Amino acid sequence: MEIHLKFSQKKSWKKCMVLIIKCLITIDQVITEVKMGIENLLEPFKYDFMIRSLITAILSGIMLPVLGSFTINRNMGFMADAMAHATLPIIAVGVFFGFTISALGVPAAIMIALLLAFIIKNTEVGEDTAIGIIFSSFFALGFILIAVFKVSINLEDLLFGQILAVSTFDVIVVSGLFFTVIGILLVFFKQLLFYSFDPVGAEVRGLNVSFLNYLFLIILSLAIIGSLQTVGIILVLSMLIIPAAAAKLATKTFIDSVIVSVVFGVIAAVSGLYLSYYFNLPSGPSMSMVSTMIFVIAFITRKFKNSIKLYS
Repeated sequence: MEIHLKFSQKKSWKKCMVLIIKCLITIDQVITEVKMGIENLLEPFKYDFMIRSLITAILSGIMLPVLGSFTINRNMGFMADAMAHATLPIIAVGVFFGFTISALGVPAAIMIALLLAFIIKNTEVGEDTAIGIIFSSFFALGFILIAVFKVSINLEDLLFGQILAVSTFDVIVVSGLFFTVIGILLVFFKQLLFYSFDPVGAEVRGLNVSFLNYLFLIILSLAIIGSLQTVGIILVLSMLIIPAAAAKLATKTFIDSVIVSVVFGVIAAVSGLYLSYYFNLPSGPSMSMVSTMIFVIAFITRKFKNSIKLYS
């Protein structure tokens, strides 16, 4: 009996030791896989161009969604798209005379914002119609100028973005635009917030709504110009609107939606950057698709929560 008991104890100890060894091996494998995962995440940033791209992606991922929250409030999505497309002729002329896209940023943004505001204010055809005219005519003019001047420019990169081609000068310009846009937004945040929710009420309270309108259009143009290299002319609207729209579904207050939109925007921008690097995809469509996936998840989650409330 004692011999059998000792034998059973030895057998149990052996099982325990085998189990412990297996656990240690599993833990070691997990640690190895985690290390490999971290190495894969950090591997692209051995290259300088990826560090530049990451900085630009994060700046665009913050700047565009923040303004997107205001843009959605004011139903200005179509106008923002027109601004992006209206940059094409200015870029074509600038590149012909030897300027880079980034160097054209500030003057192009201000010209577009003021021109759009002036045409909308001084025409009697309606805001959407005026924006549609500017949208199509400027975009067409841009292609004509590129053909006439034989501008050597990669249209695919311009239209859909190529963040991996960002230069040090581009990073400096985008950083400058970022701090300008965010700085102005912080200084005039309360006024712009009031104006975006209730333009008539803002005017009654004595706010200079014309100035606020021009100011918002200018900083919106600056943000769009600063993000062209990242997401391109066609898809800049997706990074402006989609993260902000997803954040609106996921939150209850405007301030919360602004904060969450930044989180969504940065996730979309950085994820798009990785997709662009590993799969040789255009950065703009990659970021746009990640943004869309975030929106779909936010939409389904919102619907699910509403259905639970309905049946509870």
